[in-house]
Amino acid sequence: MSNEEKLALLDAREREAELGGGPERIERQHAAGKLTARERIDLLLDPGTFVETDRFVLDQHETGQKKFYGDGVVTGYGRVDGRLVYVFSQDFTVYGGSLSQAFAKKVCKIMDLAARNGAPVIGLNDSGGARIQEGVESLAGYADIFLRNVMSSGVVPQISAILGPCAGGAVYSPALTDFIFMVKDTSYMFITGPDVIKTVTHEEVTKEELGGAMTHASKSGVAHFAAEDEEHCIAMIRELLGYIPQNNLEDPPVRPTEDPEDRCEESLKTLVPDNPNKPYEMKELIRLVVDDGNFLEVHEAYATNIIVGFARLGGQSVGIVANNPASLAGTLDIDSSIKAARFVRFCDCFNIPLVTFVDVPGFLPGTDQEWRGIINHGAKLLYAFCEATVPKVTVITRKAYGGAYDVMSSKHIRGDINVAFPTAEIAVMGPDGAVNIIYRKELAEAADPVARKAELVEEYRDKFANPYKAAELGYIDAIIHPEQTRPFLIQALRTLENKRDQNPPKKHGNIPL
Repeated sequence: MSNEEKLALLDAREREAELGGGPERIERQHAAGKLTARERIDLLLDPGTFVETDRFVLDQHETGQKKFYGDGVVTGYGRVDGRLVYVFSQDFTVYGGSLSQAFAKKVCKIMDLAARNGAPVIGLNDSGGARIQEGVESLAGYADIFLRNVMSSGVVPQISAILGPCAGGAVYSPALTDFIFMVKDTSYMFITGPDVIKTVTHEEVTKEELGGAMTHASKSGVAHFAAEDEEHCIAMIRELLGYIPQNNLEDPPVRPTEDPEDRCEESLKTLVPDNPNKPYEMKELIRLVVDDGNFLEVHEAYATNIIVGFARLGGQSVGIVANNPASLAGTLDIDSSIKAARFVRFCDCFNIPLVTFVDVPGFLPGTDQEWRGIINHGAKLLYAFCEATVPKVTVITRKAYGGAYDVMSSKHIRGDINVAFPTAEIAVMGPDGAVNIIYRKELAEAADPVARKAELVEEYRDKFANPYKAAELGYIDAIIHPEQTRPFLIQALRTLENKRDQNPPKKHGNIPL
């Protein structure tokens, strides 16, 4: 064979590999409202930067079925905003994207390269699960991937996009990654499907109700982001990557801004209502303070009584944790504690400073919370903040009551710079509850218990429900004017740029899971 013929053969095989399962299956993919594996990669990566690996891998089993180059997954590396990323994209046109041993080896190779070279790994998932014809070998392939997910955790960022079905054992790899994106109406995740559930428990449920994007974004918390379509999903992945470093040894990227660092926001003077029981939207405060009002919220529809997400202050990437008085009065419950704890630990893994806005009346009371383990689950957030060694700046805007005050990145658990608005109320509990306990006997004997209680509540509020006692004790470093929040935070973070802190040597802690 001449050199010219060899080159022609290479071109022919490359064209065949690029067709995946063939034109008919590609058409079916498009008809289902989904992009192909290669189209997704083209959207994700900077134009012309994708380098494919293992394009000509074939399934080595004799199953009698047609073999396709690449065996159902496209793997390689490229750039997002000029920064290296590794990617694998499952190809539903090849046997429903089912995982074989050859498929798994391709994915494992990419994950090994990502960990070794210190770059994020992004999985674009669209698969029917294990390739049944291969039996235990496909299950072994999944386990090989799971191990790498765990070994890479906290070393390089891992991002999963669910762009089609993800069922059975296939859901565990995304669950082990840092962030999960789903697409409304076209993607779903579940351990067992509707048919099995109907057989075992007699429940009638659709795929969308059981494991659709909004189910996991709002009810289970499995999905961090729910996108309108695949283009929106991939755009959000690119946006997220802009806030996080390449690996655990790097700092997050700095993005210059024209938003003045000394910008004051007069509207912050009146954002916190005079009535301590009146709600307000904490996201408004966040957007007024951060660079250009840009805030990438994580878990937006889940456990809305706490807010987590990424923003920039003076160009520096930060992770924000904030109680939201507009939802459940900003109380901490099981779901919000777990949500915030995982986010705090991600930021600590990847050197992203934490800014915490506090307005928390306490933990949510009730038998449901107690019986489901609020003690253990609430302790997860406490553990995460205690463990974190990144710069931590805390602003108390209003209520900081009881144990929830301690938990929300207080000075006592290694908060670096802790400040309060003049509207802050730092106490063991709210005035009403405190008066009921302290003055129980007096109120029972009072001629007019209602009027006397009102007097005592006002006395307690004047004496304790303010930031000055905490300031006297050094538990907060300053009481700041609300309109100066942005310049204060930027200056505080600058002073912490070279912070050095570490935990005692140990194999790992035992977080209350």
